[in-house]
Amino acid sequence: MTFFKADGLSINFGGIRALDAVSFDVEAGQIFTIIGPNGAGKTTIFNLVSRIYDPLQGRLIFRDEDITAVAPHEIARRGIARTFQNLELFEHATVLHNLLLGRHAHKRSRFVEELLFLPLEHREAVETVIDFLDLQPYRDSLIANLPYGVRKVVEMGRALCTQPKLLLLDEPSSGLSVEETDDMAFWIQDIRTLLGITVLMVEHDMRLVTAVSDRVLALNYGRPLALGTPREVQEHPEVVKAYLGG
Repeated sequence: MTFFKADGLSINFGGIRALDAVSFDVEAGQIFTIIGPNGAGKTTIFNLVSRIYDPLQGRLIFRDEDITAVAPHEIARRGIARTFQNLELFEHATVLHNLLLGRHAHKRSRFVEELLFLPLEHREAVETVIDFLDLQPYRDSLIANLPYGVRKVVEMGRALCTQPKLLLLDEPSSGLSVEETDDMAFWIQDIRTLLGITVLMVEHDMRLVTAVSDRVLALNYGRPLALGTPREVQEHPEVVKAYLGG
């Protein structure tokens, strides 16, 4: 079975080719990371997978299904969840309520109004994520009162509450300290190992990339530069030149 495949993705913005025939495969159980300088097209790929953008050319295959034209609101129901580089949390709601919103993919009517009266299965799913991410001390805290590092974990937790098969992590270390980034590496590894979730990540911190990634794709100006293990990609001459400052 093809778990996830990007096949020849291309897209233009204002006459500029943001992605140019980008292809890659992600196997079930992998942590696959996309790297590259600002403007390389990394987040554009996530926006295509999330169906925020439509590709000019190319296809997206997920679990043997062509999802290239699937409506954005159907993506979570297909088993794909996403975090954002800029946090998309409700600051004046509690951690618990933000996580409950992650169950929206499994609820089809009046979900917000019924937050306090959810079926037991939804509550149990959220409590499992709270326990998994050690968020018990913050369960009833308002997002606005939490440190940034905890907010990043909460956003990841909300994505996990959809019970995805594929988790898209957009710059998970952005804004984190070295210690918090190390903690994030453990969470990402546990998400794959303990929860069995495949991870597709966009990341700039090469320490984190090296620590968790099975395979890495390097982009520059919307075009692939190298694909391989973290070491192979980091040592590739074009990647050194374009991304690592060589």
